[in-house]
Amino acid sequence: MNVGDRQLRELDELSKQEKRSRAALIREAIDDFLAKRRRKHESDAFGLWGTRKADGLVYQNRLRNEW
Repeated sequence: MNVGDRQLRELDELSKQEKRSRAALIREAIDDFLAKRRRKHESDAFGLWGTRKADGLVYQNRLRNEW
């Protein structure tokens, strides 16, 4: 049994359990995948600064006061 056959079998089982169409499950999976990628790209927009807890303006002023 190849990967595609296994995925279809599992989708069919899940479809019966949840009483939803295979297409609805696939659409939901695609939506989840796209949302996950969108969140990753949004967090990447902040670069290295995104993980810092300090306020950017306070940090900038502190550095300027060192001059």
